[in-house]
Amino acid sequence: MGPSAIRMANLNRRVASLGYIVEDLGNVEVAQPESAPEGSSHAKYLPEIAATCGRVATVVGQALSRTTLPVALGGDHSIAVGTTSGVSRFFRHRNQKIGIIWLDAHADMNTPETSPSGNVHGMPLACLVGIGPRELTHLAGYAPLVDAANAVIVGLRDVDQMEKPHVRNSGVRAFTMRDIDERGLRAVMEEAIRMASVGTAGFHLSLDMDFVDPRDAPGVGTPVRGGVTYREAHLAMEMICDSGQMVSLEVVEVNPVIDEANRTGDLAVELVTSGLGKRIL
Repeated sequence: MGPSAIRMANLNRRVASLGYIVEDLGNVEVAQPESAPEGSSHAKYLPEIAATCGRVATVVGQALSRTTLPVALGGDHSIAVGTTSGVSRFFRHRNQKIGIIWLDAHADMNTPETSPSGNVHGMPLACLVGIGPRELTHLAGYAPLVDAANAVIVGLRDVDQMEKPHVRNSGVRAFTMRDIDERGLRAVMEEAIRMASVGTAGFHLSLDMDFVDPRDAPGVGTPVRGGVTYREAHLAMEMICDSGQMVSLEVVEVNPVIDEANRTGDLAVELVTSGLGKRIL
């Protein structure tokens, strides 16, 4: 339901108002939980998620081959394995690599062995840097999909106890909310953009709406108090746009069931348009 909520907030029209030609490719086929076995309690619905991510990767790669900028809508954050796989494979064929900026309250670096819930949407960033089930780490036929040195988390404030060593030891740079409090978002984003860009063709941006404080984004799957403010979120997206280094974008974790009059879906569209060039003046 997340992509529908974002579309209902007039994503296509608002992006087109910036001068873009918008092509909506519709929804990628996703198996419904009620029609599939849950499978392992340590990685629920893993085969179905891997199959969906494979389809997402194909669509994203095809979009890039047409010299367009893919904007993927989720759903939960497990789709990031698919989107990033498609982007990574596209540039790998050109002997280039990509970085990734992960705007999120969570690290999403659990594995089936450490996850307290078994939900794969808590594992995608680990998979992208080569840690986790092979069905996802090697979705494009190689691993890692992104070098950890070019992977950056911004806004981190909720990490599972057994997940912390993965974050600390992986080489991924994690900027917590304390970093933002002490240094300011501008300084943090400048460093994040630099790290994701150095030696790469550009970076994939993965925006989890729980990056924003739940006072402004209540309709997310796992809200955590103490997130970035409305204006800080826009500043992050504006700086990403200004960098000229973003090669693809996804926005995830919009859950209209717990939203308030689609406030979160509407904010998702606002942030996407800021990332694509909308300005106050």
